[in-house]
Amino acid sequence: MQILVTGGAGFLGSHLCEALLAKGHSVLCVDNFYTGSLENISHLRENPNFELLRHDVTFPLYVEVDGIFNLACPASPIHYQKNPVQTFKTSVHGAINLLGLAKRTGARFLQASTSEVYGDPIMSPQTESYWGNVNPIGIRSCYDEGKRAAETLAFDYHRQFQTDIRIARIFNTYGPRMAIDDGRVVSNFIVQALRNEPITIYGDGSQTRSFCYYTDLIDGLIKLFFNEEIQGPVNLGNPKPIPMNSLAKEIIEITGSSSDLVFLPLPGDDPKQRDPDITLARERLGWEPLVDRADGLVKTIEYFKTKI
Repeated sequence: MQILVTGGAGFLGSHLCEALLAKGHSVLCVDNFYTGSLENISHLRENPNFELLRHDVTFPLYVEVDGIFNLACPASPIHYQKNPVQTFKTSVHGAINLLGLAKRTGARFLQASTSEVYGDPIMSPQTESYWGNVNPIGIRSCYDEGKRAAETLAFDYHRQFQTDIRIARIFNTYGPRMAIDDGRVVSNFIVQALRNEPITIYGDGSQTRSFCYYTDLIDGLIKLFFNEEIQGPVNLGNPKPIPMNSLAKEIIEITGSSSDLVFLPLPGDDPKQRDPDITLARERLGWEPLVDRADGLVKTIEYFKTKI
């Protein structure tokens, strides 16, 4: 297949391009490099089945493809809150443009959505049937509501035009090629630990997150895309939540760091818990995470050692 991957030079996008090429597909990687990096895909550029196009998905794209993975959107709070209007436009205008492309070409369209559609959940674990608890006017809303709108658009295109869609709700994912300055908790903790700097924890550290290693997540995206029986949404994440205090201590132990813990005020609308119910992924995709968190952290720490 000829597959378009938007956000293809990002952390997850670059790994997805690599995995699709390994399976024999041709890949058109599209990125505007707001958060993506040429370094992430430099090793792919000599592959005759790989093509790179610098483009912003808020503008229409006219190409011929068989499949579309839409990963275009900054995914860390620091980056998406820096330019919230553009973040929202990327999710909404981007989805409109790419769904229009899917409609015209008959391509299958996968929207990379997020656990943030659940907001600050009042139920745990979170199932796909849960509608969420999202503040529509908060500092995270550009991302949360943008992704919710993209899901709406995908299903409306499916109902109105029979567009072939898939929706993946991605929970926290980590691994090599995360940016040092992306502000996500795993990269923050690892970088601070390797530098023996104080590890900054927001709130009292009791809030939980669930961390999925990138190889498991990419496997889930590909299984969902090629499954013929389900549109989604489907949760993809590791159903083993951990408090932030415990994660920090785990990373300190693995790195042998002398870092102390420092507690800062909790940012607005920061969710208190993230715990995916992956029953649907297990039953319909035959998917569940295989990489133990400690093993994944060791590999991720080794990557960051090469960058610091």
